Amino acid sequence: MTEQASQLTQALIKQVEQLSSLAVLLEKELQLISSRDAESLMNLLDEKTALLTSIQALDGSIERTISNQGSMSEEDEALMANAKKLLDDCKYRTQVNQKAVEQGQLRLTHLRNLMMEVRAKESLTYDKKGKPKGGILGSGVSA
Repeated sequence: MTEQASQLTQALIKQVEQLSSLAVLLEKELQLISSRDAESLMNLLDEKTALLTSIQALDGSIERTISNQGSMSEEDEALMANAKKLLDDCKYRTQVNQKAVEQGQLRLTHLRNLMMEVRAKESLTYDKKGKPKGGILGSGVSA
């Protein structure tokens, strides 16, 4: 095994480890989205960003090594296949998390609309003719 091939194997092993760590972070992210723990979620997002940067840098290094080397060993092929499988899993988990965030935003929008309707009904008054009129409370009336 040449030194370059050994470097590639080590890089692929590290990439598989990093992608496995990313999958774990994405699972934690979904739990934090569900529990609406904003502070912990922000900390996790910082950690995820650092990990993604590291994965991207290592990916560039692996790509250069493969293009210089030309071919890969069976072990490297298996590691590459495992990395691709993990990457697909991470992409899927990211889509799930995105849907969870979108659902949370829809719930918040619905709740906000309900609150606005309640406020509008609470501020409903009647004019001199007995017709409903929304808006500010009359003079001398405080909430």
